[in-house]
Amino acid sequence: MSDSIIAIILGIVEGFTEYLPVSSTGHMILVGDMLGFTGPRASVFEIFIQLGAILSVVIIYKEKFTRMLHQYRCWNLLQPKNWFRNDTGLTLAHIAAGIIPVMGIGYLAHHAIKTYLFSTGTVIIGLIIGGLFMLMAEKHGTKTVCDDVEKMTVAQAFLTGIFQILALWPGFSRSGSTIAGGLFLGLSRKAAADFSFIIAVPVMIVACFYDLLKSLSDLNSNDLIMIVIGFITAFIVAYVSVLWFLKFMNRSTLASFAYYRFIIAAISFIYFFIF
Repeated sequence: MSDSIIAIILGIVEGFTEYLPVSSTGHMILVGDMLGFTGPRASVFEIFIQLGAILSVVIIYKEKFTRMLHQYRCWNLLQPKNWFRNDTGLTLAHIAAGIIPVMGIGYLAHHAIKTYLFSTGTVIIGLIIGGLFMLMAEKHGTKTVCDDVEKMTVAQAFLTGIFQILALWPGFSRSGSTIAGGLFLGLSRKAAADFSFIIAVPVMIVACFYDLLKSLSDLNSNDLIMIVIGFITAFIVAYVSVLWFLKFMNRSTLASFAYYRFIIAAISFIYFFIF
């Protein structure tokens, strides 16, 4: 199979799964193994196409990001007396509160995660447990107390960010863990999804460039066309999938994604461990 075809396939997979609660990392590992596209070269390629998916969310939420950057004098909201205010709109302080937990744990456990958790077996486990977690959130979620991301408190942002730590296990899903966690905390599906996508941007940018600095030596000029194709494909597909998902969450639940995860886990188990 040509590099261009592989780039298109993986770009579609990345774009479709990065922000849906199905685990992009898990899908990339499974599909990459199926295509025989693994190793350092594949890792660098995957980092670049993730940046394409990130760009799509930056554009979709550009007004919110622009407003937050202009309102940078907001750090007093991190003081305990302001943790429960819901009249400030979404600010950089909320984003900081939401990403601190996963950034800290991710930094400390980065080597262990890359060494021991990036395998088909661990991905299958993550898909199943993550799906069960999402079903639990839908069934036992708290009564909605916040229906708009602009009305979130810093405390809600921080607690939602703690749930994002679960996504460090490949297959669990960043959006799945944060949206389900938001439901447990009383956020509406739309508010939880918006916050999940917004805080994913700084987390993914830091993670991508951290991996890129360590893997850049594995890149050569012959890979440039493949990277460009994957980047553009991931950007377009991610843009469409995020807009679709936000509309979907207005009329449905996470249950269908949980069942999809179970199906993918079963197919992957049969493919990799039985045949």
